[in-house]
Amino acid sequence: MRAYVLVTAAAIGLAAAIVGAATIPHRMAAAPSWLAPVPSPAPVAATTAAKPRPQGPPTRVRLPRIGVDSPLVRLGLDKAGKLEAPTVYDKAGWYSGGPSPGDIGPAVLAGHVDSKAGPAVFYRLHELKAGDKIEVQRGRDTVTFTVTGVTRHPKDRFPTAAVYGPTPGPELRLVTCGGVFDRVRNSYRDNIVVFAVTQPTDVIPKSAVG
Repeated sequence: MRAYVLVTAAAIGLAAAIVGAATIPHRMAAAPSWLAPVPSPAPVAATTAAKPRPQGPPTRVRLPRIGVDSPLVRLGLDKAGKLEAPTVYDKAGWYSGGPSPGDIGPAVLAGHVDSKAGPAVFYRLHELKAGDKIEVQRGRDTVTFTVTGVTRHPKDRFPTAAVYGPTPGPELRLVTCGGVFDRVRNSYRDNIVVFAVTQPTDVIPKSAVG
């Protein structure tokens, strides 16, 4: 994947195009570059729900529609405050500085779209549609999310507020690269972002679609 997380304050108010079936061509590119600092996690809002929370870190993600069943590796920040890239292309990563999937707030999973060897773990991420299920394993528990929308954004207008901002309940974001491959920069120009919730009545944040 090529620099899939770009976090900028200018992302607020982005008018993004909803992705139905975006074309993501495979490119034989070099190692990814990682852009822009990740914001500090927002405070967790109080909740009156008495449901027991899943225990332990997330260890696996399953995306039945696109045939993904991947272990999860932990992703932190580098010295510049940028999200680390997964060191392997066939596994997705969880940003461990944010919420865990199933906890209140937006949990963020990220993965490569391709590598020199071919398609990577999130190569078909753009094919997800509203209503598709995402399963995340945490200990003995499986947290199931429902996709509410898939968006595509230029990397210089990444929807920071929609991806990392506070949410009233457990939500999930999946991020990879997409759009046109820039041969000069050796990077895809866009990011694909999948939004999902544990409650299907929730809707994609307005800040993500303008």
